[in-house]
Formats: sequence, structure tokens, C-alpha cells
Amino acid sequence: MLGLSIVLIIIIILASGGIYYVIYFNKLNDLKTKVMEAESIIDENLRIKYETLIRISNSLKKHMKSDKNYFKEYEKLRDINISNFDMDRKLNEGFTLILKMMDDLSLNDNEELIKEIDNIKRLDEKLTATKNYYNKNTSLENAIIRKFPTNIIAKIHKFKLKLFFDGKDMEDEIIDDFKV
Repeated sequence: MLGLSIVLIIIIILASGGIYYVIYFNKLNDLKTKVMEAESIIDENLRIKYETLIRISNSLKKHMKSDKNYFKEYEKLRDINISNFDMDRKLNEGFTLILKMMDDLSLNDNEELIKEIDNIKRLDEKLTATKNYYNKNTSLENAIIRKFPTNIIAKIHKFKLKLFFDGKDMEDEIIDDFKV
């Protein structure tokens, strides 16, 4: 009778451990999938924003009296290998330049350009929401990866800590990595 009780207790402990393992393995996979989906949406929206900015810059060039190419740096962004965060920053700088040039060239009543500007503003709203979603799920995933005993599950399946969208590593020694 005592031997049967011990075997039953061992079976219950192993079953509970197995259930715990499956639940947290699935939770890690769900969070990883959410982060990957957010990355995909960010990529797509950045690509659309880039193409829209290039269209606007080509339109602005037609209205400029100077031959100087103010958008040369932004036109080459597609050819260089930079992070989504850096691409987002560069595109925001380009958008600010476009808005300033529209003011300078008195093109704030050009319907075609206003439509494209509105498209970029909508894209920015989507990007902001998606970046928040990405960071939230990255934070949740990192929290599970750090905690015991789920860190064992994460190590077995090679889950790694992820950086937030802005590229910050909260674990490193750099305290001044915030960029304005």
C-alpha cells in the first residue's frame, strides 16, 4: 500500500510538471509569434512609408527651383543595412524635412501632397500602435525567460532575450542609450 502511494505521488508530480512545462512552452511560443507578427507589420509599414516619402520627394523636386537633392540620403536608405528602429528614425527625419519644404514652397494646399501626408500620418499611427504591441509582448516574453523554472524551458528550446523596438538592452552597462 505504501509503495502504491509513493508511485501515485510520483505520477502526480511528474504529470503536474509536464502540464506546467507544456503551458509555459506554449505561452513562450505564443509570445514569440506575437513579436514576430509585430515585426512583420512594422517592416511592411516602414516599407510603405519609405515608398510614400520617395513619391512625395519626387513631387517636391518638380516644384523646387534648385537642383540640389535634399532627399539623396533618404533615397539610399533601401540599399543600406540598418535596423527597423534606425529606419524609422530616418524616415521621421525625412518626413519632417518634407513638411518644412512644403511650407517653404507654399504647397500646403496641393491636394496630391496633402493626401500623401495623410497616408504617412495614418502609417505613423499604425507604427506607434504596433511598436507598443511589440514592446509589450517582448517584455512579457523576456519576463518569462528570466524567471525560474521557466528559464529552464527557455534554455532547452533556445529562447533568447529580445531587445525592445528602440534597440535598448536593459541588461547592459550603458545608461545613456536613450536617443532623442
